[in-house]
Amino acid sequence: MAQRIKTGGRKKGTPNKTTALLRDAILQAATDAGDGDLVKYLQTQAEKNPTAFLGQLGKVLPLQVAGDGDNPLEMIHKIERVIVYPGD
Repeated sequence: MAQRIKTGGRKKGTPNKTTALLRDAILQAATDAGDGDLVKYLQTQAEKNPTAFLGQLGKVLPLQVAGDGDNPLEMIHKIERVIVYPGD
């Protein structure tokens, strides 16, 4: 099957205008709710609504963490066996 050539539309990676407008409106509303300080508002939400805040935090954190070529990440794996006696 022949590969299709893209002839129109927006370029790859360009956000949808509606999505960009909505994101900007949400950020502005949060900034206004924090009296002009978005970080202050987010701190308040983290304290008052930790479940919702952490759910959103999970969506903005990267799925993978990678080091750069000069400073690769080092992984340390530790397996520990602990003997637990019944009744202790």
